[in-house]
Amino acid sequence: MLSTPGIGSGLDVNGIVSQLMAVERRPLIALDAKEATQQTQLTAFGTLKGALSSFQSSLSTLTSPANFSAISANLANTSLASVSANSSAITGSYDVEIQTMAQSQKLKSSNFSSPDTSIGSGTLTIQFGTYNSGTFTLNPEKAAQSITITPANSTLSGIRDAINQSDTGISASIVNDGSGDRLVIASKDTGLSNAIKITTADDDGNNSDNLGLSQLAYDASTGGISNLSETVAASNATMVIDGIPISKPSNKITDAIEGVTFNLLKAEIGTTTTLNITRSTAGIEKSISSFVDAYNDLNQTIVDLSKYNAETKQASILTGDFTVRSLQNQLRNALSEPLKTAGGGLRILSEVGVSFQDDGSLKFDSSKLSEVINDASKDISSLFAAVGKPSDSLVSFVSATPETVNGNYLLDITQIASQGSATASTATALTINAGVNDTLDLTIDGVSDSITLAAGNYDNDSLAAEIQSKINGNSTFSSNNINVTVVQSGGVLTITSDQYGSSSSVEITGGNGELDLFGTAIETAGLDVVGTINGVSATGSGQFLTGTGDSNGLVIKITGGSTGSRGAIDFAHGFAAKLDQAITKMFDGKLIDNRIDGLNSKIDDINDQREVLFRRLDDIEARIRAQFSALDTMIASMTQTSNFLQQQLSRLPTIDNN
Repeated sequence: MLSTPGIGSGLDVNGIVSQLMAVERRPLIALDAKEATQQTQLTAFGTLKGALSSFQSSLSTLTSPANFSAISANLANTSLASVSANSSAITGSYDVEIQTMAQSQKLKSSNFSSPDTSIGSGTLTIQFGTYNSGTFTLNPEKAAQSITITPANSTLSGIRDAINQSDTGISASIVNDGSGDRLVIASKDTGLSNAIKITTADDDGNNSDNLGLSQLAYDASTGGISNLSETVAASNATMVIDGIPISKPSNKITDAIEGVTFNLLKAEIGTTTTLNITRSTAGIEKSISSFVDAYNDLNQTIVDLSKYNAETKQASILTGDFTVRSLQNQLRNALSEPLKTAGGGLRILSEVGVSFQDDGSLKFDSSKLSEVINDASKDISSLFAAVGKPSDSLVSFVSATPETVNGNYLLDITQIASQGSATASTATALTINAGVNDTLDLTIDGVSDSITLAAGNYDNDSLAAEIQSKINGNSTFSSNNINVTVVQSGGVLTITSDQYGSSSSVEITGGNGELDLFGTAIETAGLDVVGTINGVSATGSGQFLTGTGDSNGLVIKITGGSTGSRGAIDFAHGFAAKLDQAITKMFDGKLIDNRIDGLNSKIDDINDQREVLFRRLDDIEARIRAQFSALDTMIASMTQTSNFLQQQLSRLPTIDNN
């Protein structure tokens, strides 16, 4: 049996089979070329998707109106204060003089022999307020706090540690003045209204003597017990702005000039410095310039993938592709269509110096933008972001969704939002006795708890302040972001929730002080704002009104005013918002992903075809090889027979001769 094809017959069987199979493999070459084209297109669409995503990311700085309202605040003498401003600040100049810095009140104890000296145990009650002409008026924003001093921490250092661990708005330290150790107690907050009043419940039974824990009592009002002495008086920061005296409890002043924050560094009476509030043009220019660059990068990517060179008659990988054409058209339409309902006095990009060039790219003229920035009647944010511009000063735009249709919407209000409240039916009692009339059970905005008032004699205002401070300082209420305001009129108390709307309510449900303080209180539930936007009923929640129909998703806030017609809201999705939404729709609609999926599917089909072809080629090669092996065997056999016959014939003369 022959082991090597062709050795017997002399035929080049392997060579013949190889040449025949090369012909049979030609369809494989066609498949490889087809797959290479699909892979190139796949890469091109991946590049296009990446470029589109990068461009969308660049839009984020333009879709927020706040980025176009950047304000700079500069104080000429920076040693006096640092100053910052937000978008609500109004441009202008101010003369500023800082006369005094706000200070925290500090108190000191008498001397003790060492930090280990035992002082006494009991309870310290800390209150904050204002001392004025012998009276102490509670700060209604701060609830009274208690600190328990146990026998185990009744030393000077133990009391210091207990105070510092209490988070009650004061701090304590021990100062050795050379003759002994003193406990120094300081209010953490500056300002006249944050002066300290300390009362004690001394375990030795005497809360007023200068022994035991009552050595730390402090009440500077007339008749009060002060066993501590003041080392630093509480004081407000004072300054003069354009001739107007300003007094604030903190050295951080946020409400002297709207949108401007002062952090006072030092006082210098008689020194006036200038504060300039200006619009930050550099930030706006940079944002728009970056937008133009990002669009041009995307445009260049699209051009490179889809261009056709007429001279060389060379097409690009995506020339004529409908997906690319659709994407390009959507982007250009989003940039070209004027914003007819934008309320900022601008409708097209060329008004801020952005315009198309012949090659489809954008160019940016910063000088034109500067003119618009300095024009107070123009709002650039409305050209790029989704912005609503109400005509009523007590109506503000909050937000919109992509579904909100551009438009000019008329606003009509039939009910103004209100807060829940409870008003006493009678003038309040002014003497609070512990265990007699010192508790109130309340349900505020659906949350219930009780408060206990400090016993004592009050006037109408101080009792209102005590109730407000106890409610606002209550952990159950504060943890639910519930705050109230308590006022009195002729001795009649009213508690009002800070929340607006139907979920706002104040109920006085019990407590031993209910009848003395409120009688049978008149409770009024809060109301949601009610109205229509463009004649279509909107959904009210508190002071917020949300549109339906064309104005679906448009949220506005009505902070006051009357019922009836309240003007209109001009709303438009700005160009950056339109582009962002268009690209999001492209991604959500899988404009590119569907093409990528289609190409991957085609590549999978090619691989399937290739596998089938490989199996077929294996069969063909086996058959051809078998045929030529048989031929090889047959020729080898015939050759052997021929050789045998030739040998026999060569012997015939020899036989005749014998």
